[in-house]
Amino acid sequence: MIADGTVESTDTAAILAGVVDLLAELRTGPDVTGPQAHAALQQILLIRNLADHHAATLTGDLDRLGVADGKGRRLRELLVVMGCAPAVASRFVRIGTATDIDSLLRHAADGSISSEHADAIVRGLSHIASRSPEPVDADLRSAQLMSLMSWSSAGMTPAQISDHARTIANELAADTDDGKPAAEDKSINELGYHKTDDGRLDVRANLDAVAGEKLHSLVEALSAPKPQPDGSHDPRPAQHRRADAFESILELAEKGLADETVSCKPTGGVLLTIPADTPKLSALEFMGSVTPATARTLGCDAAVTVVIVDGEQVPLNVGREKRLFTPAQRKALLLRDECCVKCGAPASRTQAHHLVSWVDGGPTDLDNGCLLCTACHHDVHDRGWDVIMGFDRHPWLIPPATVDPKRRPLPAYSRRTLRLDSAA
Repeated sequence: MIADGTVESTDTAAILAGVVDLLAELRTGPDVTGPQAHAALQQILLIRNLADHHAATLTGDLDRLGVADGKGRRLRELLVVMGCAPAVASRFVRIGTATDIDSLLRHAADGSISSEHADAIVRGLSHIASRSPEPVDADLRSAQLMSLMSWSSAGMTPAQISDHARTIANELAADTDDGKPAAEDKSINELGYHKTDDGRLDVRANLDAVAGEKLHSLVEALSAPKPQPDGSHDPRPAQHRRADAFESILELAEKGLADETVSCKPTGGVLLTIPADTPKLSALEFMGSVTPATARTLGCDAAVTVVIVDGEQVPLNVGREKRLFTPAQRKALLLRDECCVKCGAPASRTQAHHLVSWVDGGPTDLDNGCLLCTACHHDVHDRGWDVIMGFDRHPWLIPPATVDPKRRPLPAYSRRTLRLDSAA
């Protein structure tokens, strides 16, 4: 230990190892009281803030020393390999490589500010600088830093600090003749997505007013409630309906891209790989493993390229032509069904569904097909609805027992006034 209280670099690892040992031995007994648990948690959070501060500082040292370059990696990748979650690694890199934030680092050094709040302040400063019509000088940047830090001291959340930074940036932009309000500035549009631990995709977007209006109007147009075939109300909550509408938008875009290219895999298209001997191991190119049920659903989609592979991942068949309804067959389906057979969605938003799945050997012909929109397609594959071909060579829907305990057949939407005895 040096006289001013700092730790010699040679002692750092040993001292930190001692701290780790102490934390590893920490236990709380069954007789702990509420005040004791509260006080202990406050100390643990203080330790966490200090640990995150030192992690960010050391990340800056790694960057300055070029350690990641020496290992052939980017700095963030190195932190991920060392055990950081990707989001935490990005946070440490932003804080550790930021400049002119001495006041912030002094507060973080005593544990009074979390790394999440520090990161929000750093990102806020970056956003303000990107929106400023002129370079931000040192005095102005210092004032902005103090303003954001005051929000942290007042107990605001990182999200609220980010909102405050946007407000400051908007004021700067509005002070110039050519400045645009953030709502109309396409240069700050953002779209991010990441795969979650449970195999889903989390999507976040920040769009200008025009792009937002386009998305909003399309989603609203496609997410209207759809009555069930028996006339009952749409059981889907609004958020679910909007998610189905967003998927419909993606499918319409895929179809448009597929029409513009002759390549095997359309730009932005979906690639599904099905092992011939182990179809349970079917997988999407980016999102990974899917169940056989989802593989069957995707087998109906013209925007999906299905590749059958052997045990060595060698393609045996790119089964587009055999599995997809031809334009003539789709016209025949359109003439017969007119729309989604379950909810009546326009034919332009439907897929040609195999009653007996193509994956299970079902033929691609008129008597084994019907039109279903995305949401109703999922109802058939995942929610207990069945579609059968009636003796009248029209599709009939059989609701799940949760909808109709007797599971009485219902006619297709275009023939919804028809009843079974009338058809007979």
